[in-house]
This record gives sequence, C-alpha cells and structure tokens, in this order.
Amino acid sequence: MRAFYRKYHNIIETMLLLCILAGGFYWKYQEYRMQQTQQQIAEKILRFHVRANSNSRADQALKLKVRDAVGAYMQQQLDGVQDIRECSLIVQENLAQVIKTAQQAVAQEGYDYSVDARIETVAFPQKTYGNYTFPAGDYQALNVIIGSGKGQNWWCVMYPNMCFHGSVYEIVDEDAEKSLQQVLSGDEYDAVLKSGKYRVRFKYLDFLNRFIKD
Repeated sequence: MRAFYRKYHNIIETMLLLCILAGGFYWKYQEYRMQQTQQQIAEKILRFHVRANSNSRADQALKLKVRDAVGAYMQQQLDGVQDIRECSLIVQENLAQVIKTAQQAVAQEGYDYSVDARIETVAFPQKTYGNYTFPAGDYQALNVIIGSGKGQNWWCVMYPNMCFHGSVYEIVDEDAEKSLQQVLSGDEYDAVLKSGKYRVRFKYLDFLNRFIKD
C-alpha cells in the first residue's frame, strides 16, 4: 500500500511540474505576442509627448498650456492627413513653428524656459488614454521638452488623430475611435482596448486562473 501511495504521489508531482512548465511556456508566448503587437502598432502611430520642466504645480500647469497651444496649431496642420508618413513629414516641416508656438505659450505665462521639439523614439511605459491601453515599448513621438524636461509628462496619439477632438484631451470621442480602427488591424485594435487588452491566462489550465488577477 505504501508503494502505491508513493507512486501516486510521484505521478501528482510530475503532473504539477508539467502544468508549471506549460504555464511558463504559455506566459512566455503571451509576452512574445504582446511585444510583436506593440511593434506593429508602433509602426502605424505617432505620439505627442509634452515634458514639463518639473513637478511643481506651476510647471505642471504650464505644461498643459503648452500642450493646448501646440495642439491647436498642429490640429490645423494635420487636418486631412491620410497616413503616418504624411503626418511625420508635416510634423518635421513644422518643428520650428512648434517650438515658437510653445515658447510663446511659456512667455505668456511669465516664464523664460527654453523649449525643444523633435521627432524621436521614446520608450513609453504602458499608458491608458480614455478606453485604450497602449502596450509599453518604443514609439515615434513629437517630443516637446520644456526647460529641463524633468517633470511628469503628458501624452496622446497624434496620428491617428486622438489628441484634438474637443477641449478635454483625455476623452476619446467616436471620431477618434473610428480613426484608430481604420489604422490598426482588428487584432491590434482589440489589443489596445482597455476592456480587451491582453491578459496572461493559462488557457488550458483553468484551475490555475484563480491565481492570476483580472
């Protein structure tokens, strides 16, 4: 009888080990899938990134003034843009005016901070914008830096146009949602929906799901 229980115990241990290994492989697969999706999304969008001089209340308020000024200017320039290449070209051609517009906003608030603006690759953490969560990774962005640029930043998606719909920038309206749907594939669009973003779950090991938070 003791030999039977020992054999049964060994079988259970082996099964648990196989489950853990299967879960580990599935986890790695999901990580790989998320990385691939992020890279695909990054090729199709341009982000708008404003970095404040510091985290003081005044500098954070100034950041939003610069955001509004640059946003209003770029909204006119990007009206009717059809693809990411055209968007990037227009932004590149308008960098000097973006800097001038931002500097005017800074001066109007009584500050003399320098302003820099450029299109560059920025490493973003996972970010939520309205109902959409964009995976962490490298993205091309119009990067506007106020002063030392050491304060908390503000961001949105400049192409497709999710920045300039209405006065409340954090709310994504129906037109912006449609624009995003037109640019991304179905799987990519589903991946950034807050309610449908990837969750790592053990598809074939349902009894382990209770250990993973939704």
